[in-house]
Amino acid sequence: MPSDPSAPNPPTAPAATGVVRAPDTGGKRVLLARPRGYCAGVDRAVVTVEKALEQYGAPVYVRKQIVHNKHVVATLERRGAIFVEETGEVPEGALVVFSAHGVSPAVHAEAEQRKLSVIDATCPLVTKVHKEATRFASEDYDILLIGHTGHEEVEGTYGEAPESIQIVDSAADVDAVTIRDPEKVVWLSQTTLSVDETLETVDLIRKRFPLLISPPSDDICYATQNRQEVVKQIAPECDLVIVVGSRNSSNSVRLVEVALDAGARASFLIDYAHEIDESVLDGVRTVGVTSGASVPEDLVEGVLDWLVERGYADVSEITAAQETLTFSLPKELRRRQVPSAS
Repeated sequence: MPSDPSAPNPPTAPAATGVVRAPDTGGKRVLLARPRGYCAGVDRAVVTVEKALEQYGAPVYVRKQIVHNKHVVATLERRGAIFVEETGEVPEGALVVFSAHGVSPAVHAEAEQRKLSVIDATCPLVTKVHKEATRFASEDYDILLIGHTGHEEVEGTYGEAPESIQIVDSAADVDAVTIRDPEKVVWLSQTTLSVDETLETVDLIRKRFPLLISPPSDDICYATQNRQEVVKQIAPECDLVIVVGSRNSSNSVRLVEVALDAGARASFLIDYAHEIDESVLDGVRTVGVTSGASVPEDLVEGVLDWLVERGYADVSEITAAQETLTFSLPKELRRRQVPSAS
C-alpha cells in the first residue's frame, strides 16, 4: 500500500559512514552521499512505463520526458516508448502515459477528446500540490506559486487554477505581485526547488504581505530535502562535488548550487562518467559524489569506478536520512490475478 504523501518526512539519522571500497591511498578519498538517486515518485513513474510496455506492448506514448534524465529516456525509447511534447502528437485512441511532473486539467480534457487511453504517472507529492491549489482557489485565495516558469510541474499546477495563481520565479516577480485581499494570500511551490532558496523567496513575499499563509505541509518533497541535506553535510570537506544528473533536472541543478553554498570549492553536473575532464582533479583530495532524484544507480557506479581508476579508492558513504516511502502503481497497471479453473 502507498504511504500517505502528506505524511512527515522520513526521520533524519545522524551522519554515518557506510562501506569503504579500499584503504586510503595518498589521502585521496570519496564521500558518497546517501540518500541519492531515485525517489519514490521517479521509481513509480519509470516502472509505470516499463509495466505499460510489458502489459500493453509497444508503442507506448509518453507526454514529455517521464523523468528529467536523458539516460532513462533513451533506455525506455529502446524498449518501445515514444516520447512526445504534446498530447496532440499521440495518435487518436492510443495509449499515453503522463509524466511524473503532472499535467493540467486542460491536458486531461484534450486526451479525453482524442479518446486516448491514459495512465497518469504524476508523483503523488505533485498531486498533493495540485489539490492544494484547487482548494485554495475554491476558497477565493490569491495563490503565489514559487517555481520556474516553463517547467512542466509549474505548468501543471498553474493549470489547476490559472485565474487564481501567479508564478513567482524571482525577486522581481515578488515586486510585481498584485493581490485582492492581503488576508487571503497563500504560497505554494514546485516540489524540486532548493529549500533555502524557496524560504528566501517566502521571506520576500511576507515582507510585502505579512499575513501570507503557508501550505498545510511542506511542498518541497522529502527526497529533494534529504538529498540537499546530505550534500550540505559533506560539502565543507570536499574540494569537489560531482552531481550525476541531467541539465533539465531542477533538483539536480539545485544540488550543485547547494554544494557550492555549503562550502565545496567546486561542483558540477554530469550525465556520464566519460564527460568528466580529468583536469578537474588537479589538487583535489576529497571528492563528494551524489545524484539527482531521477538518476539510476548504475550511473553513479560508473563515476565511482572512474574515480577509483584515478586513485580515489577510499569511498565512504555518508548517510543523512533513511527513506522508506513507496507509492503504488497507477490502477491501470495493478491487474488482479485471475483464479485458475478448478
